Amino acid sequence: MKRALDIAVSGVLLVAALPVAGLVLVAMAADMLVCGRDRGGFVYRERRVSRGREFDLLKLRALRTDVLHGIEAPGEHARLYEVDAANLTWAGRRLLKPWYLDELPQLLNVLRGDMSLVGPRPWPPAMVAAQVARGVDYRLHVPAGWTGPAQVSKGDDVSFEQLDLAYVDRCRHSSGAALARYDAGILFQTVATLRRGEGLRF
Repeated sequence: MKRALDIAVSGVLLVAALPVAGLVLVAMAADMLVCGRDRGGFVYRERRVSRGREFDLLKLRALRTDVLHGIEAPGEHARLYEVDAANLTWAGRRLLKPWYLDELPQLLNVLRGDMSLVGPRPWPPAMVAAQVARGVDYRLHVPAGWTGPAQVSKGDDVSFEQLDLAYVDRCRHSSGAALARYDAGILFQTVATLRRGEGLRF
């Protein structure tokens, strides 16, 4: 039932998001025309882990191309650089990051089965390896998520890892229908978070 929800909802969201995606691409193109240092591709890929397997996570490019090219050290990834607004393009600062629009292409990852709509966010391989070395290996056993409890918990004094582990426990002990209802609730909370323009935390 979780996979059925993923396919149905991500398909609807993709269709519904087409006008928004079109406007975003126009804004990105205008930004690149006006600002030379913001020029580059519209989409980039980054290796992440879901259920113990690596895949190419799709994102609209919020970072300047020169910053992306500088991400070469083992364990580094784009999110480490996105926290500094100076590394972002104009479109990245004004549109993509505040409204989580850079993550729209990941609906294609969901449709392809790389990840789920709800679950622990997909981490880079080096971060997963470090977590597993601490004895925490849930990212090897459950699909990563486009959003999840950890991403809609702004202001809560609970660690991401605790929230992820609570969700994994729910996956193991809930019926398919109960888990689908819970996932739907997280998706509604995600919409509320995005409407406030807060973006979703990593």
